[in-house]
Amino acid sequence: MPSPGGIALDQPNGSVSAPPDLGVLLAAVEASGEAIIITTADLDEPGPRIEYANPAFLSMTGYEAHEILGRTPRLLQGPDTDRAVLDRMRAALVDGEPFRGEAANHRKDGTTYVVEWLITPVRGPDGRIAHWVSTQRDVTERRAYEDRQALMVRELHHRVKNTLATVQAVVNATMRSSLTVAEFTRALSGRITSLARTHALITEDLAQVASFDGLLRAELGPYDERGRLSLEGPKAVLPSELAVPVGMALHELTTNALRHGSLADPNGRLRVTWWIEDGQPGRALRWDWVEHDGPPVGHPTREGFGHRLLNKVLASQTGATVDVGFAPDGLRVSVRMPLPAR
Repeated sequence: MPSPGGIALDQPNGSVSAPPDLGVLLAAVEASGEAIIITTADLDEPGPRIEYANPAFLSMTGYEAHEILGRTPRLLQGPDTDRAVLDRMRAALVDGEPFRGEAANHRKDGTTYVVEWLITPVRGPDGRIAHWVSTQRDVTERRAYEDRQALMVRELHHRVKNTLATVQAVVNATMRSSLTVAEFTRALSGRITSLARTHALITEDLAQVASFDGLLRAELGPYDERGRLSLEGPKAVLPSELAVPVGMALHELTTNALRHGSLADPNGRLRVTWWIEDGQPGRALRWDWVEHDGPPVGHPTREGFGHRLLNKVLASQTGATVDVGFAPDGLRVSVRMPLPAR
């Protein structure tokens, strides 16, 4: 049988191989891609003291060997290091147990990284702990990825709740503004499809945002023929809480243009321009929807869903101010919508 703590491999004939000599073990540790240090057993300051550090540890921390030998691993701790993790680590080591955990450490140049530790006791012939061996790995990128995933799940949960509330509101409002079952079915189907397109744009982006240009082209793209559309403006990124009501507003404007406005006439034209406004009272997205050469425009005889959306929903959900005008040759809509601070 191998001695306690030794490494042994069973051979086919039942014999046990002897462990490699110390030179082979040292070469393996030196060549390892995992950062490894060996410290003294004392846990109270100024200990434990580093007695050995392999090249991977030096590369990860930015220190030279002579700068850390004899010093404590506490030199890597800083204001970002989680005290609760250190307390759990000490409790495990006091009990003589291995410890696995993660915490923020600081390199020699002051930059922060997230380290994953596996600290294991090494016992002497008398069974008492003589050293600690710490195998470490830089998991900064993995932690950042996990944090992004957790954030996306929380945002998705929040957005799904808001979407269900929006769908319910859309159904109720469509019922109130529809005169027939056929009109209700057509309008509701278009609005739900528009919501789905908006959410697809948001979900495809890692930051869970959508561009105003993307929302606009998702609605108007199928009707861009013979130069009837003019869409001009800079890149403007909208978080999901703004993208959803803006996407709905653009859908209603597009539907109205197709049924009653400039896109209902072969000679009609539509121009949408947008720009970012910086200044008091803060950043804002400004956009103008201008229709030309469509059927004669009159004031609506009743407040439909689209008109209510522009004047109430868009204003209440985004803080926008909306100006709607009915020029003789087409609808005019001007919107100023506050944007989050960068």
